[in-house]
Amino acid sequence: MGKGRLAENADALKTRPWSIEVSGECARPGVMDIEDVLKLEQEERIYRFRCVEAWAMVVPWVGLPLGKFLKRFEPTSKAKYVEFKTLYDPERLPGQARKVLDWPYREGLRIDEAMHPLAFLATGLYGEVLPGQNGAPLRLVIPWKYGFKSIKSIVSIRFTKNQPRNTWNRIAGDEYGFYANVNPKVSHPRWSQKRHRVLGRGIFGSKEDTLMFNGYADEVASLYKGMDLRKNF
Repeated sequence: MGKGRLAENADALKTRPWSIEVSGECARPGVMDIEDVLKLEQEERIYRFRCVEAWAMVVPWVGLPLGKFLKRFEPTSKAKYVEFKTLYDPERLPGQARKVLDWPYREGLRIDEAMHPLAFLATGLYGEVLPGQNGAPLRLVIPWKYGFKSIKSIVSIRFTKNQPRNTWNRIAGDEYGFYANVNPKVSHPRWSQKRHRVLGRGIFGSKEDTLMFNGYADEVASLYKGMDLRKNF
């Protein structure tokens, strides 16, 4: 998909400015306005999406490869991880007025995960600009990981030497690990991850077996060669 409707939406965004700051271990740190992100070449990708709460769906995203975007800022050899932070603005995001989480929401990836060809920055879905509830105007999509890794409404990206602490890992580290790879062999403390419900089939619809790495094992298993995924969950 080219510039199209996503780039046309840049005019509307000018009335509600949004920018992404990229910093840390990189040679070209800077700030990029969302309208400039939307003017970059966009593409469509259809990915399976698996929630940690044992439901799943298929989503047609629009956006750009995360690695291609990150390379614009020239991460150095010291960049081992990438940290993402969401917007904190209770007026725009009224749910943040509730102190259910330590806002702003934070997530992180290892640098090789972030640079993997499947990692994606979404600017839209179903051919339309992202709506607010889906993480407008920019969100992460990592299809081989549980959905909570796909942080929404990103305003900050930082290259780091050390592993960042993501929000759910800080709150409940025994339930939500840093890696959060979809893994039917590692249960959540309160439910099994072996099977999941597919949205749209109704509450009485049959469940499906959960695939390792959400079905993307051929593409991403090599990232975790030699790791104990029961400990590094």
